[in-house]
Amino acid sequence: PVAGGSWEIARRLVRDYRYADPAIIRHAYRSGPPVPGEDVLLQARFYGLRFYLGLRVGDVIDTVTDQDGRRVKVWGWNYRTLQGHLERGQMNQEVRKWLDTGDVEFHIRAYSQRAPIPNPLVRLGYVLFGRLVQLRFHRRACRRMDVLTRAELDARQRPGGNR
Repeated sequence: PVAGGSWEIARRLVRDYRYADPAIIRHAYRSGPPVPGEDVLLQARFYGLRFYLGLRVGDVIDTVTDQDGRRVKVWGWNYRTLQGHLERGQMNQEVRKWLDTGDVEFHIRAYSQRAPIPNPLVRLGYVLFGRLVQLRFHRRACRRMDVLTRAELDARQRPGGNR
């Protein structure tokens, strides 16, 4: 990967969870890069309501591997939900750089199910809107990752910017 290139930018955005749309979800507490076993607190937002969601960092991945006969550099991390979260599950976020072409990709892989939600109004809201919000989060995360990466690359290539 080229210093200051799209791989480094995307990797930093994933490391800092900046690809997440802050209108949907943002960090309420986390310090520094993800560390396996570290607890993270997110704040989810939905039509003026705020929900605090606990997570635990699982694995941090930094490797070069073969995939379909091609070499790919992979960096990312995952988290698992903690008790009190609206869901039970895990989300993996990765940046991949294909070493044969230089292409950089962002991947989210998630699985979840509704956790026990004691509040009947919140439970009903989750049943009605939970999946829609999940899909919106994923679409916006991918779009935001592209926009933020391109914006930083463009800023570095402007006259007077860092190359």
